[in-house]
Amino acid sequence: MKIRTDNAEKARGTREKLLEAGLRLFSEKGYLGSTTKDIALRAGVAELTLFRHFSSKEALFKEIINSYTFLPALKGLLPELQEMAYEDALALIAKKFLNRLSERRELIRIMYSEMQLYPSKVKEIYHNFIDELTRTLASYFEHLQERGVLRGFDAEYGAKAFMGLFFSYFNTQELLLKKEITGAERDKLIKQYVGIFARGTVK
Repeated sequence: MKIRTDNAEKARGTREKLLEAGLRLFSEKGYLGSTTKDIALRAGVAELTLFRHFSSKEALFKEIINSYTFLPALKGLLPELQEMAYEDALALIAKKFLNRLSERRELIRIMYSEMQLYPSKVKEIYHNFIDELTRTLASYFEHLQERGVLRGFDAEYGAKAFMGLFFSYFNTQELLLKKEITGAERDKLIKQYVGIFARGTVK
């Protein structure tokens, strides 16, 4: 039994190393410039080992998107958000979102530069991620609508509008102008944008 447990832990550790290596290389070289051989080498394993955990580079990319983007963080926040005042909840979502965007700045930058060259499977992975992120935030708005806190509006459009406010600012400042959003600026940005959005959605 102990041998089986040790093997499972070793497999999880190897999988994590591959994910981290993939994230670093995709951030440095892009999806197109990173090979499975390079990723395996960065993780310190054989390429065959990578394919034991992930059937293809696309499968590895999908798991990286699902593990290291804002989506898992948002899903984890949902129970906490239900107990918070609306504007406080929006501010927390915005703060976590901007922090994660800044952490993944290089990956986002290089993905944008090569997006049009991606094979259809990779584009589909990205679009599915955006759709799930939107639906997850929309479910929070729908819950508040059911409670009578928010007025009636299309929750998915609301989710796109809210995330778009902050992504647009991040895109302009950190990707185009290459100016890091500082703590004080971030706090002011969140307060202003959250206030504008909240006043337009509260019942």
